[in-house]
Formats: sequence, structure tokens, C-alpha cells
Amino acid sequence: MKKRQVIALVILIAALIGVRSTAFIVDEGQQAIVLQLGRPVGSAKTPGLHFKTPFIQNVQYFDRRILEYDATARPIITKDKKTLVVDNFAKWQIIDPLKFLKTVRTEGGAQSRLDDIVYSELRVDLARKTLVEIVTKDRAEIMGKVAKRSDVKARDYGIRIVDVRIKRADLPPENEKAIFGRMQAERQRIARQYRSEGQEQALKIRAETDKEKTILLADAYQKEQQLRGEGDAKAVSIYAEAFEQDPEFYGFLRTLEAYKQSLKTGTTLLMPAQSDFLKHLFKE
Repeated sequence: MKKRQVIALVILIAALIGVRSTAFIVDEGQQAIVLQLGRPVGSAKTPGLHFKTPFIQNVQYFDRRILEYDATARPIITKDKKTLVVDNFAKWQIIDPLKFLKTVRTEGGAQSRLDDIVYSELRVDLARKTLVEIVTKDRAEIMGKVAKRSDVKARDYGIRIVDVRIKRADLPPENEKAIFGRMQAERQRIARQYRSEGQEQALKIRAETDKEKTILLADAYQKEQQLRGEGDAKAVSIYAEAFEQDPEFYGFLRTLEAYKQSLKTGTTLLMPAQSDFLKHLFKE
């Protein structure tokens, strides 16, 4: 009884080993190539359980999902001789694992090949467009053409190009510095223009102010002279009336005014005592 159990156990183990060495499972996101002594002899593109010859055959799996390839930024010259540093990416898929294995073998090899294909097509299309067209209106059209032509070339390697896009399209650092310098110079020119216009306006305002000041001073002087003339005329009129009423008193006032102007501190006058000028100082 024990002998039978041992034999059954050995048979079960052998069966498990046989199944394990002959069967393999392909997941939903995979596809596989069966290799015999390193040479492809079959493929499994559908998910599920598949079989192979044990011991002499092995399986190599490939991804069947859409993969992404992120390219290294490279310079491209546009139609108007501007240099752009273009950073692009692509979405791709392995559609023929056998052809893929024979040509590029691995995903790393595929991405290297895609780098050459996509960059060459980008360079051709961008060279036909100006910088403004690339940056603004024609980018979607360019990407559509690049993706279509790149897909045709990639089919030779068992690859389908799903999409190609430009992430960034920048000017080289030296061009950015030159453009920044021009922008700075333009801003400085505008600032100088504004300052010049401001100074010109200030001069106009200052000139208008000086003109108004001169006019006001002239008007004030004219008014002053007019008032002074009127005052002098009034004084003369008063003096004339006073003279008419009392000529002697008027003469006395005029003499006192003359004394005030002549006999100041430190003033010495030499004249005869009988002079009319001194008649009010020396009364007999």
C-alpha cells in the first residue's frame, strides 16, 4: 500500500513538472515568442494558457500595452533659420513581437530606433515651417504628419506609432540671452522716451508758470503804480487845497520836510544865517 502511494506521489510530481515545463501563461497585457535553442519557432499573442516543448524551448515575453518614449531634447533649424531645442515624446506599441525580436530585440533597442525615426521626421517637417508657425498655429498639423510617417517606418520593426507630441520647443540659451538683451534694450529705450517726454512736459509747465508769474507781477506793478499815482495826485490835491487856504502854513510844512531830508545825523550845512532856508530856525 505504501509502495503504491509513493509511486502515485512520484507520478504526480512528474506530471506537475511536465505541465510546468510544457505550459506557460500569457497575461492580458503580454504577448510571447517561443524560442527553441535561441531561434523563434512560435508566438502567443492572445492571453491564456499555451504550451511548448519542455526542456528545449523557452518563452520570451513582450508588453502589448501602449508604451511611452521620452526623447532627449535636440536642436532643429526652422525655415527662417532659427534654432529650436525640441523636446518630444511618442506613444508606441509592439504589434509584431517576432519582427520586433528579430530587429530591435528589446524595448531599449526599440526606443533607440524610435529616437532616430521620430527626430528625422521632426527635423524634416520643422525645417519647412517658421518659428512663429511652429509655436502657434501649425503644431498639431506638424505632429500629425510626423506621427503618420514615423509609423510607416516603425512597422519594419514590428512597432506601431500611436502618437507623437512636442513637450517643449525652446530657444537655445545663447538665443534666450540675446532676446533678453534686446527686450531689455527696448524697455530702456521706452523708459528714456518717457523720461524725455516728461522733461519736455515739465519744461512746458515751467515756462507757462513763469509766463503767468511775469504777467501777475506786471499786473501787480501796474496796479501799484496806478495806486501810487492816484495817491500822489490826491496828496498834491490836498497840498494845493491847503496852500490855497493858508499859504504861509503850507510853506512852513514844506520847510519842515526840507529840514527832515537835509538835517540828518552827521550832516553839516554851511550857509548864511539870513538864508530863507533857516528863517524858521532863527526867529528874531
